[in-house]
Amino acid sequence: MKIKRFIGGALQSNGYVIYVREGGSCYIIDPGYRHNRFLDFVKENSLSVNGVLLTHYHYDHTGAVKNICSALGCSAYMFGDDRFRYKEATEPLHDGQIIDLDGEKIEVLSTPGHTAGGVCFYSAGNRVAFTGDTVFNVDLGRTDLESGSQKELEESVKNVTEKWPGDVTIYPGHGDPCSMSYVRKENREYIEIINGGQK
Repeated sequence: MKIKRFIGGALQSNGYVIYVREGGSCYIIDPGYRHNRFLDFVKENSLSVNGVLLTHYHYDHTGAVKNICSALGCSAYMFGDDRFRYKEATEPLHDGQIIDLDGEKIEVLSTPGHTAGGVCFYSAGNRVAFTGDTVFNVDLGRTDLESGSQKELEESVKNVTEKWPGDVTIYPGHGDPCSMSYVRKENREYIEIINGGQK
């Protein structure tokens, strides 16, 4: 799987284009800003956009969705309650759903906490996960905004992300990619949750 990262906005949000080969299909993940950058990249690489995948509904991850979907005639996908908070997401995602990208399998995993309908997109075969604002390289997503829940975030960490092997690379909604091994060594918030509150 090939991954193109775009960074934009005051919050330095990450958006991604994922694809297997030039001239093939792609998905756009969390395009928050500057829709033309995504559109130009898709055109330059002769990619066919299957849709826009959204980890959650916050504006810094969805700001460019309307323009992208309008330009390409594609749909935006979002999970659970988040889909009803963000009207541009016309198609639902389901926990455990498998998304096909030119033969590569991507699993939708419900990871509430930052928002009630937050998800991660996990490709076991490619050893990558797109974690939105659930897990970052050195901290976790905030839970003090609308529909956030610290308890749910802790459960998502314990029951979902902690199952990923150490060689899985996470591509978060903010900050740089890193391995799960790095998260388990350097992410203090993550470590405290896994250790039951003990540093």
